Amino acid sequence: MTASDFQLNSDSQRSTPPSRCRGPFNSIKLFVLCHGMLQLAQLLVSGYLKSSISTIERRYGFSSQKSGILASFNEVGNIVLIVLVSFFGSRVHRPRFIGGGALLVSLAALIMAMSHFISGPYKYTDHISESKDDDSGLCQLESSFQSPLSNHSCTQQESHSQQGVFPLLLLGQLLLGIGGVPIQPFGISYIDDYASKRNSPLYLGILLAVTSIGPAFGFMMGSFMLRFYVDIDKMSKDQIGLERRDPRWVGAWWLGFLVAASFLFLTSLPYLFFPRQMPKEETGSDATEPREEEEKKPLPDPVLELTLTQFLKSFPRIALRTLRNPIYLLVVLAQVHLAAMVAGLATFMAKFIERQFTQTASFSNMMIGGVSIPLAVLGIVLGGALMRRLSISTRGSALMCTAAILMCMLTALPLLLLGCSTQSVTGVYPTTQNGSLGCSAGCSCPTETFNPVCGSNGVEFISPCHAGCMTKVQDNNTIKVLNYTNCVCINGSHALPGTCGSNCEHLLLPFMVLSALTCFIASFSQTPSYMMILRTVRTEDKSFAVGVQYMLFRMLAFLPAPVLYGIAIDTTCILWGKKCGRNTSCHYYNMDLFRQRFLGLQVLFVCGAFICFLLSLLILRHRAGQQGQQAEQRYTVVNGVKSPDNNTASKELQRMPA
Repeated sequence: MTASDFQLNSDSQRSTPPSRCRGPFNSIKLFVLCHGMLQLAQLLVSGYLKSSISTIERRYGFSSQKSGILASFNEVGNIVLIVLVSFFGSRVHRPRFIGGGALLVSLAALIMAMSHFISGPYKYTDHISESKDDDSGLCQLESSFQSPLSNHSCTQQESHSQQGVFPLLLLGQLLLGIGGVPIQPFGISYIDDYASKRNSPLYLGILLAVTSIGPAFGFMMGSFMLRFYVDIDKMSKDQIGLERRDPRWVGAWWLGFLVAASFLFLTSLPYLFFPRQMPKEETGSDATEPREEEEKKPLPDPVLELTLTQFLKSFPRIALRTLRNPIYLLVVLAQVHLAAMVAGLATFMAKFIERQFTQTASFSNMMIGGVSIPLAVLGIVLGGALMRRLSISTRGSALMCTAAILMCMLTALPLLLLGCSTQSVTGVYPTTQNGSLGCSAGCSCPTETFNPVCGSNGVEFISPCHAGCMTKVQDNNTIKVLNYTNCVCINGSHALPGTCGSNCEHLLLPFMVLSALTCFIASFSQTPSYMMILRTVRTEDKSFAVGVQYMLFRMLAFLPAPVLYGIAIDTTCILWGKKCGRNTSCHYYNMDLFRQRFLGLQVLFVCGAFICFLLSLLILRHRAGQQGQQAEQRYTVVNGVKSPDNNTASKELQRMPA
């Protein structure tokens, strides 16, 4: 063997990794794949809850404010623990913490689905029995008709299991927030540590794309699951007496949580086998590049040198120092406005489409998950590509954000005009008709009944009893009612089961086009706004700045916004449901007020974001002017020598960080 052969053999032995490094779980590519699937499953749960919130509200009689509290309660656990992630970053076994968090999220989804199994069958008013001669819900003249909701039945319905549904859902949301804390930050930092310099942006881009489309999958799954009746596990198809377009219809909201919990459990298992540290990924280009950086000793992380007490004491000081940066503060406030808008719309937009355009919950979720969210993702991608293509500076980023939000305002304002008033409902709307139920005064109609019918005259009644209907025609094969006849309040004519609708279906297409366009334009500002934050804070404060940013998102946007939207929606209710003498979910809204207040909040948040971006642009221009004057003074006279021209100063100004 020659010396060269010996040298070659020695080099190959040194380059061969040890046996433990050749295992499948020592591959950063496999970690990226697993983490992408896990983030998809985690955000699928979040998106699915938003898609089911109006159904859960109808099932358990929640107000919109209560639904908003439920939708945002996961942020409580997240806010409490998110600060600690910055401290424990590299001190713990990150893959196992991620896996543990995923298992907790899976448990949270199971707990939320458990609410269905402890609450008993869904009982709506005028529930049709299997008997063909059942006359409940009809006008019964000259009889001592008694409401089916007697005091005895109310006592049964208000059982401990029914009362415990909302706390159980809150517990699931709380665990969902706690379990989600380590997943994204630990995963991103782990990939950044062990991926090659060339592949790291690609891997993070993949995770960002998955993060964006995860909620869309949640809404699409909600669209599919809500086609099934809520008690599909307790009764056959022939026993279901409701159509999907019936306002009392409740879909199988719990089914998606079981699917998501199973998906989360499976995606969490690989994290138990990933090592705490793995070999740094190498590519062909990395091997040919000089390894000067590897020869340098890495700078110590100041966070790792602090104890937990020192970290907690220093965090407020660094946070305040970061918030004193006017550009950072204004950009974060602009993002908070946009995040609040997104949080509210994601929670209640499906409900708005249901009510305003008389659509099913399944169709409404399909519109959001299949149209609005994908266009928002496309806007984010194109915004980042535009910045990369044009090499936009910080001031250019501010200009791009300001222009995008201004265009967003122009597309959002017409949405306030696309809608119809509430349909004519006898005794409910218009309010001048409140005394027009004399025709059914002798029918002894229960005060808590809600079984809307549409008369042949185009007027809606809250039940066949209130329409004075004496008889009904049922399907021979099922218990579904086909028609109500001999209706006193419709001059002896007939009424069809279900609502008359708002007659606004023709405005759904222009509404969805403008709404999707608004999402698309607004999302253009996401990438440049993030770049403004990273370019205007100290290098050593970047991780803290991003942490403070997400903490403010949760405290000022994701936590209060759904509740604020819910309160605004509740103020437009004109007929609350009643059960055992207590208010439940709203039956009828003043749709003009609903549209104005719901979409008005959207316009308000967009205007707030526009003002913040505009102020940041003005401050950057003012700074640029000051730096330009200083540059001119330096280049105009240097030791008595005049500079070649003013273009030199402008070129230097362009190179300067804003």
